[in-house]
Amino acid sequence: MNVGIIGSGTMGSGIAQVAATAGCQVKLYDTNQVALDRAKASLEKILLRLIEKGRIDSDEKNRIKSNISYVDNLKDLSDSNLTIEAIIENLDIKKKVFSELEGYVADDCIIASNTSSLSIASIAASLKKPKRCVGIHFFNPAPLMKLVEVIPAIQTSYEVLEKSIDTITSWKKVVAVAKDTPGFIVNRVARPFYGEALRIYEEGIADFGTIDYSLKTIGGFRMGPFELMDFIGNDVNYTVTETVFTAFYFDPRYKPSFTQKRFAEAGYLGRKSGIGYYEYDNNGKRVTQSDSQESYDNVLAEKIFNRVLVMLINEATDALFLNIASAEDIDNAMTKGVNYPKGLLAWADEKGIDWCVSKLDELYNEYHEDRYRCSPLLRKMNRENKTFF
Repeated sequence: MNVGIIGSGTMGSGIAQVAATAGCQVKLYDTNQVALDRAKASLEKILLRLIEKGRIDSDEKNRIKSNISYVDNLKDLSDSNLTIEAIIENLDIKKKVFSELEGYVADDCIIASNTSSLSIASIAASLKKPKRCVGIHFFNPAPLMKLVEVIPAIQTSYEVLEKSIDTITSWKKVVAVAKDTPGFIVNRVARPFYGEALRIYEEGIADFGTIDYSLKTIGGFRMGPFELMDFIGNDVNYTVTETVFTAFYFDPRYKPSFTQKRFAEAGYLGRKSGIGYYEYDNNGKRVTQSDSQESYDNVLAEKIFNRVLVMLINEATDALFLNIASAEDIDNAMTKGVNYPKGLLAWADEKGIDWCVSKLDELYNEYHEDRYRCSPLLRKMNRENKTFF
C-alpha cells in the first residue's frame, strides 16, 4: 500500500514510522525542507534507540528507513492509496490542503485527517467526493500508543470506513470507532480529569501536588492531572478545552478554567517553557518535587479521587448514552489512548452504579450546577439494577 502523510511534525513523522514498519511505501510531505530534514534525523535516532533496546536489528532499521521517502511537493502523493493529514488544527488550512490534494490523487484514494477535535464533516465538505474522507486519529507518540480513533463523517461511505479500519488494524493498532462529535471519544471523556482537578484547586480544597498524589496513589493513574497538563502544554490543553466547550454550545460540563487560562497567558506552559504548575530544568526534569507521602491526608486524597473519577465515569456514560461509541470502544479508548488504569465503564461496575449516582447527586445538591448533572443512562441503569459489562 502507498501511504502519503501530510505534515512532518512529531505526529506526522510518528504515523509515517508506523506505516513504514507495517510494510507500506510512505511519502512524508512537508513544505518546509528543514522540517523534513529534522524528521529524517529524528527517525534515525529513534531507530538506533530501538536497536539499543533490542527491539529491532539493523536489517529492520534499514527496511523501515527504505520504506519512507521525503517530499516537498503535494503532487508527489498522487500514487497514494491512503493519505493522512497531520498539520495545524485549523479548519480553513485543512480544507485548502484537502481540496488541492484531491486534484492529484486517484478517485479511490482515501483522504483522512488526524484532527483531534475538528468536524470531519466540515473537512469532507471541501472535497468533490466527500465520501472518501474519514477521521483517523492517532495518539502521541504514534508508534507507542496502541489506540487509533476512526471517525466516519456523515458523508463517509461504508466501504471507506471498513477499508480504514482494516488498514489501521493491519498496522497492529486497536481501533475505536467514534461518532463525529467534538473531541470524539478520548478528548471528550477526558475533560473532567483536567477540569475537575482545576475546579478542586480553585475552590482551595487542595494544591497541585495533593491532587496529583490523589489520582496517582489512590487511582493508579500514571500521571496526575497537573503533571499531565504540564507535559501536554497548558496552551494546547486550554485550547482543546475551549474548542470542546464552544463546540458543545457552551455546555457547563466543559467550561474552561481561569487558572489554566492565566497560566497559558503568562507563558507558564509546562515542560516546554520550564515552568507550569511545576518547575523544570533544561532537560524537562521536574525541579520542584512533591512532599513525602506522610504529609498527605489520605481521607482528603480519597475524596478528591472519588470526585474526579465519578465525573469521568459520568462523561463516559453520557458518550455511550449518545451513541458516540460502544462501551467496549469507550473503555479501550481510555486505557489504550491515554493509559487509564481501568476502563471507566468497567470502573463504574466495580464501584457500583448506585455509588456513581449517589456521588453525582451529592455534588449537584451541593453546587446546583448543571456541570454535575447525572447521565440519564446511569439513572436508568440504577433503577433497573444493570451493569455495563
